[in-house]
Amino acid sequence: MYLKSLHLRSFRNYTDRQIEFTAKKTILVGNNAQGKSNLLEAVELLATLKSHRTTRDRELVLDSASVGQVEATVERAYGTSQLSIIFRKQGRRTVAVNKETLRRQLDFLGVVNAVQFSSLDLDLVRGAPESRRSWIDGLLIQLEPVYSSILQQYNQVLKQRNALLKKIRAFRQEKELTESIGEYEPQLRLWDEQLAAAGSRVARRRARVIAKLAPIAQYWHKRISGETERLEINYLPNVEWTEDNPAVVQQAFLDKIQERRLAEQFQGKTVVGTHRDDIEFTIDQTLARYYGSQGQQRTLVLALKLAELELIEEVVGEPPLLLLDDVLAELDPNRQKQLLEVIGDRFQTIITTTHIDSFNHDWIEDSQVLAVEAGKISEVLLN
Repeated sequence: MYLKSLHLRSFRNYTDRQIEFTAKKTILVGNNAQGKSNLLEAVELLATLKSHRTTRDRELVLDSASVGQVEATVERAYGTSQLSIIFRKQGRRTVAVNKETLRRQLDFLGVVNAVQFSSLDLDLVRGAPESRRSWIDGLLIQLEPVYSSILQQYNQVLKQRNALLKKIRAFRQEKELTESIGEYEPQLRLWDEQLAAAGSRVARRRARVIAKLAPIAQYWHKRISGETERLEINYLPNVEWTEDNPAVVQQAFLDKIQERRLAEQFQGKTVVGTHRDDIEFTIDQTLARYYGSQGQQRTLVLALKLAELELIEEVVGEPPLLLLDDVLAELDPNRQKQLLEVIGDRFQTIITTTHIDSFNHDWIEDSQVLAVEAGKISEVLLN
């Protein structure tokens, strides 16, 4: 997989910039807040249709414009594709492949695969469960694009069910909690079944991908830590089950929903489901969020990112793009060396930095170096 070109129009702080990628490694050099991370964000959007920095399309569009666009040419083993995403401050985005506008955004996914590593990824260890769910869902979307539709369906069911539970709570308060929920009962049972069916599809896929990812991450963690620490990754589903079978998992959902039925009606929200899942990282049987230094937490995140690269390559049959957002400065020399050695020429890599001297001579020699300043990009000619 090779990203040949990227064209940004009215995207973030870029007015109109085209970048031709002429080497397997591209180093973007510049001060903070010049647009380096914006460029990586554009590639992330091509891979997942999501940004880890915002959920609002209007924030992706240049202040002085109403529409922004990201275009790219990508070379894969099966041929070359032209991709386009149009973002609007008002209205829905539009996606196209080979100049054909797609009715379903799902059909856009899978053309580009990318793994991003930034300082924000420490939230995987230290942050709330939502950040870990978002991480594993993003990986699943790249491995199995249909998962995007499955997750969307679950979230729609959850939204509708929560709306009904709010009505039921208001009804109970009005009746001073003495009445049954009457006419709402059949509606709620319908949403129970739909939540169980959609939740089963999400939970089973999360469990499977974590089971595949964990041993790869353990290998890299052991290697980076000098075999001094033992990493374990455990999926903590809100609804537990014993067998990866749709009927068994759905029944486990329905059983737990029944257990929490009154609690949900009094709270007016869904308290059972995959939106309450978590992923647990332990190092030597101690929770990683409480363990050791930031350096040790960075080792864990680095192991996870290397595992993502390897798993995506294994599943899709081609190495994904690697996006590194100013992470070398956050790694000690040993971790820097491990990361740069693993990358080698195996993955097309776009890496941002404020100082070119973070890289050794061989890396710079093999790289295309671009200077980024206030949304303008220029080639850096090295002696």
